[in-house]
Formats: sequence, structure tokens, C-alpha cells
Amino acid sequence: MSCRFWIALLVVLGFLWSAGLGPAKAEGLPAEESAAVVKSGMTLSEALILGVVEGLTEYLPVSSTGHLLVAGRLLGLGEADDGSGVEARVKEANDAYTICIQAGAIVAVAGLYFRRLRQMGRGLAGKDATGRNLLINVASGFLPAALIGFLFSGMIKIFLFDIWPVVVAWFVGGVAILGVAALKPKRDRIRNPGLSLEEMSWKMALVIGLAQCIAMWPGVSRSLVTIVGGVLAGLSLPAAVEFSFLLGLITLGAATAYDALLHGRLMVETFDALPLIVGLAAAFGSAVLSVKWMVGYLKRHGLALFGFYRIAAALVTGALLLSGRL
Repeated sequence: MSCRFWIALLVVLGFLWSAGLGPAKAEGLPAEESAAVVKSGMTLSEALILGVVEGLTEYLPVSSTGHLLVAGRLLGLGEADDGSGVEARVKEANDAYTICIQAGAIVAVAGLYFRRLRQMGRGLAGKDATGRNLLINVASGFLPAALIGFLFSGMIKIFLFDIWPVVVAWFVGGVAILGVAALKPKRDRIRNPGLSLEEMSWKMALVIGLAQCIAMWPGVSRSLVTIVGGVLAGLSLPAAVEFSFLLGLITLGAATAYDALLHGRLMVETFDALPLIVGLAAAFGSAVLSVKWMVGYLKRHGLALFGFYRIAAALVTGALLLSGRL
């Protein structure tokens, strides 16, 4: 079997271990609350739906977090607290689940871009100057999000992890995409396509990393701000997309590992291990399809389609909320 298979297997096994898939007991909960938490399980069909939604949207500029929040609401997951504290724990587990199944999409992209990862590994060993520069750029892009996330992740979850903030972000992001597309017509992109990934500087990467922090607002989309940020910083669209994917590996990987360590046991106690595995597998398969389609589509058509989609999603979701159907 290929090296990619064993690396992917090790990543998934490490994630499952960190999430606490061993013998579980609801620590710190009375027996009746522990039973209630475990009873609030997730069906395999719900896990499959969330996994597919995650994989399809994680690397598209449409916000996977926003789609998962809406999908979770439609499925009735993480309803409001009834005062017992149990529902609040179910919601906490649900929020952790939507973050942790990112691991499936992360492994998918790691496999698709394994050549770049190997190049960065050679750069770290001092054997590839281009790989070393790319590694420095990815690290430079990651630092702002690491700092902001460490300082404000708790506040972000409390105040922004809701449907209305997602609707606002979807709409504003859609308008921004259409604005960028209008500012740089197709004929200009042909004459001046932008810099390649090899020509990128660490200062450009830092600018993209600062833009990535905006995506901590659910609904904004990490892919959106890093791709648009890359294009505005001077990269060609294909280079901006590739850098967005590579930057996402470390950014999403860190966020996933953090949530798995912090909430993994509660998540497994609440939803059991099998739905988590199904969600990871579904996210992996759908991410492979989504990324391959997106790369090919963007080379031919650009970002405008996603702008129209985001605006439509915002209007439909807002209407459902106002009518009480969501």
C-alpha cells in the first residue's frame, strides 16, 4: 500500500484516540444525567448527512460551519436548553462534532496535495529550497489565526455560533465575491494572472493569514477569505486556491485536534463512536469530490457562482427563520 494510505490511517487513528473512543463514562455527571446524555444519540443517517455537508462545503467558499449549523437545526440537533443542563451538554457535543468531522476533509486534501506536503517535508530537512519557503509561508499564514483563536475562541462560540450571524456573513460574503469578480474582469486575469505559489513571499502569506481570522465568524468561510485575500495580495487564482488548501490543513487540523482533546469524550458519550466514524468517512469521500470539482471549475469560470449561491442561501435561510420554519 502507498505511503499516503498509511499516513491517512495514522492521522485518523490519532484523531479517534484523542476524541476518547476508549471506555467512556460521563465524568462529573450524576447517573441519571449521564444516561440522558448518552440517550441523546445521533442516528447514522444524521451522521451521514452532516459528514457529506462538511466534506462538500469545507473547501468551497460557502462556509462549512454555516451549512452545518443550518443542517443541525433542520435535523433537530442541539436544541435549546430545558433547564436541566443536559441539553446544553448535547449542544456542546454537537458543536464539537461539527468541528471534529473536519478531520475527514483534512485527510482528503492531505492525500490530494501529498506532493506539496512531501516537498515541505524535504524543505524542513534542508533538501528543498522551494519547499522550505512554502513551509515558511504556511506557518506565517497560520500564526494570526492561532493567536486570535487562542484568545477569543470561547467568545466566538458564545456570541456567533448561531443562524442569524451565518445569514449575515453569507450575504456579505456573496456581495464581496461579486465585487472582486467585477473589479478584475476575465480579460485582465488573462493578461496578468498573478504570481505562482513559488513566487509568493512570507509577507503575502501573513496578509492572507490575517484575512483568515475574519473566517472565525461562522458563515464567512475560511476558503473564501483566504482565496480572495490571496488574489488581492497578488497571487493567481489557482495559486490562491492551492495555498488556501495548504493553509487549511494546519489551521483546521489544529482546531480539530483542540476540540477533540477538549470535548472528545463528551462527544463520544453523547453520540457514540459509530456516528463519528460515519461522519469522518462521509466527509472524506465528499471532500475528495468537492475539491477536484472546485479546482477544475475555478480554472474555467472564477468565483462568481459562489457569490450568487451565498446570497441565495442567505435570503432563503433568512426567510425560513422569519417564517418560523427553521
